[in-house]
Order: sequence, then structure tokens, then C-alpha cells
Amino acid sequence: MAKKLAITLKRSVIGRKPDQRKTIEALGLKKRHQTVVHQDNPAIRGMINKVSHLVEVEEVEQ
Repeated sequence: MAKKLAITLKRSVIGRKPDQRKTIEALGLKKRHQTVVHQDNPAIRGMINKVSHLVEVEEVEQ
């Protein structure tokens, strides 16, 4: 079965650069402590890498 990533927004986007805000929005995150689940692929990994200081990532099996 394909791996998925649970991505949780841990830090606020207030005061962050616009490209970081748009990356968080593209991941589907709107509020702190909100969690979304995405397929594990290079595009999502790149987005996570860009905002790694704002999010927490866990691998989950679904």
C-alpha cells in the first residue's frame, strides 16, 4: 500500500514570506494544529522541505 504523509501546521504563518504562506495554503493548511494527509511524492516532499520549520510530518499507512 502507498505511503501517506500526515502534515501538521505547528507554527503560525504570520510574518512569514508570501511564498511560504502560499506553500502552506497549497498543502491545504489553514490553522495551527490542523493536520492534512497527502500521498508521499517528490512534489509534496519539496513543499514540506520549503516550510519544514513550520510543519511536523509523520508517515502513516492508510
